[in-house]
Amino acid sequence: MKTLILGAGYAGLAAATKMKPTPGLEALLVEQNAYHTFETRLHEAAAHNTPVTLPLAPLLRGTGVHLEQAQVENVDVDAKEVTLKDGRVLTYDTLVVGLGSVTNFYRIPGLAENAAELKQLSDADEIFNFVNRAYSSDYAGNRDIVVGGAGLTGVELVTELAQRAEVLSRERGLPPFQIYLVEAGPKILPVLDDALRQKAENTLREYGIHILVGHRLMSATADSVTVQTQGGEQKVIPAGKIIWTGGIQARDIVRGERLEKGPGGRIAVDEFLRAKNYPDVFVIGDMGLALNQDGKPVPTTAQHAGQQGRLTGKNLIRLAKGEELQPYEPTTLGEFVSLGGLMAVGWMKLPWNQKLAITGGLAHVMKRASEWRWRVSID
Repeated sequence: MKTLILGAGYAGLAAATKMKPTPGLEALLVEQNAYHTFETRLHEAAAHNTPVTLPLAPLLRGTGVHLEQAQVENVDVDAKEVTLKDGRVLTYDTLVVGLGSVTNFYRIPGLAENAAELKQLSDADEIFNFVNRAYSSDYAGNRDIVVGGAGLTGVELVTELAQRAEVLSRERGLPPFQIYLVEAGPKILPVLDDALRQKAENTLREYGIHILVGHRLMSATADSVTVQTQGGEQKVIPAGKIIWTGGIQARDIVRGERLEKGPGGRIAVDEFLRAKNYPDVFVIGDMGLALNQDGKPVPTTAQHAGQQGRLTGKNLIRLAKGEELQPYEPTTLGEFVSLGGLMAVGWMKLPWNQKLAITGGLAHVMKRASEWRWRVSID
């Protein structure tokens, strides 16, 4: 059974590292980088140049999975072919698609052309370099930053940037740049309950971050954004750097006559995470529209991607052995939001469907513990 695993994000890497040499199973991991990126820590790289990657080759030892460093151009599930950027075509018996998501700019005029993203290491490098330039003695442009989107990524990014600005201000004798967090919805961090959200909002305000909820980003230029309040009032915010974290959509790279797609272009899957109408194609992570026990879409988070990947890796071995596949049963163990340094807020799951709210240093420890569990799971 020739198996291709596309992408070494949280889902794809989890699938690959759960595999082991199995008679009749030939597996190839196709990934454009020689490393895995901890996307949930890119905000740290953007502010502090923190290392957030792991080399892939050591992680694949003993798995029986080979690595092909290449970029996928498109996937034809009817022809069972994967075309690479260099023109080569790979065929498969079984396919695992874990190519992740891309930023959704919602066709906002000028946004895609003028805003930075935070999806990969090069994005973090771009932001980090701007912050350093903004605090150089010969920098003459606008130093303020506008971040669009007040979900997990946006909030974690602005807090780290605010901390970095404080350090550079002390070191170089310049005032901190202003940070604007723009959100079209009525509140930041909709994944948290009101008490935790308020704690997070208070922390952001202590940093001096300008929180603009109920402000829709209407357009962007190279040095400003235009926002509109719910009352229809528009105003222009000058900026030296614009960063958009306000939405994602599935990578539009898979073609098939009978594919079913849902919100955000995610591919509908069955209880085993196989694309509907294509039992030889598993779709995991951000690209797959998996449903929870209530029939609602599973969130596109690292913990769920990891769960899907681990199950799929084990199911590939079951498939090669002719055993029954195990269904996907998602579970959310908790959600933690870093607020800079040793500060975080979040909750963890308790028995009987109860939640325990945690704030401060302990929440930071719990967030790091979840990252440590992921690191251990792929060794």
